[in-house]
Amino acid sequence: MSPVQELVGLLDLEDIDADLFRGAQPESARSRVYGGQVAAQALVAAIRTAGEDFAVHSLHSYFLLPGDYSVPIVYDVERIRDGRSFLTRRVVARQHGRAIYYQTVSFQRPEEGWEHHDAVPQVGRPEDGTDMVDLMRRRGSEEAEALGKEWAAIDVRYLGNTRTGLPPHPEHRAQAQMWMRVKERVSDDPVVHLGLFTYASDISLLGASLAAHDTTPSRTMMASLDHTIWFHRPFRTDEWWLYDQWSPAAAGGRGLSFGRVFTQDGALVATVAQEGLIRPLR
Repeated sequence: MSPVQELVGLLDLEDIDADLFRGAQPESARSRVYGGQVAAQALVAAIRTAGEDFAVHSLHSYFLLPGDYSVPIVYDVERIRDGRSFLTRRVVARQHGRAIYYQTVSFQRPEEGWEHHDAVPQVGRPEDGTDMVDLMRRRGSEEAEALGKEWAAIDVRYLGNTRTGLPPHPEHRAQAQMWMRVKERVSDDPVVHLGLFTYASDISLLGASLAAHDTTPSRTMMASLDHTIWFHRPFRTDEWWLYDQWSPAAAGGRGLSFGRVFTQDGALVATVAQEGLIRPLR
């Protein structure tokens, strides 16, 4: 199978009991499970319990313990609330009898309402960007090969950050931008696109918090602590989308990053937030 087919397969969870699911693991040389994979599988588990009349509009989550690639992850979904307009689900991801991740997901029955969104920033085209894994190799990242294999289904074209490639921004002291897409055409199933985007949303976001400092991810201990996504509009992950990232603050060994997701026609389709550990290696 191609890397895209393998990734889509990871999102096809096994039903093992009522509201209980099992997620397979990819082969990886990394020591801990990639956070975007856990978040994506947990979201798919929650969606399986919500029904077709409701669409996810937000998820909020915490990473508790590093995941282990050697065993599957079990996702236990709790039905917190079933209302006429909104549903709430809580998902616990477990390995070795311990919770490694919590996710709360809110669903809404689609309805009409007022609409507005930010304007898309003026940036270079996807073909103007640099392949992110190649950039990591040139910068001497020890994890470049392992991450290149793990992210093989995602095309990431890095445009630059505050220190390299991007002009100074009047409001954001730490900023990064890149174009992303799934490398192959996938099905029209919206659940597949939600899962694929959630998987990809964890790529590089915390790195934006380093953009104001004279360091690189290879010289920093980094770990996601929490992850939040607001889904504004449906979109296809196999077409280019801009990940416009910035970090409003870093303190206490933690960095906070936000990301706006725009399609090529300028629609703001999602907003992402993440705080994580950014501890200098000593």
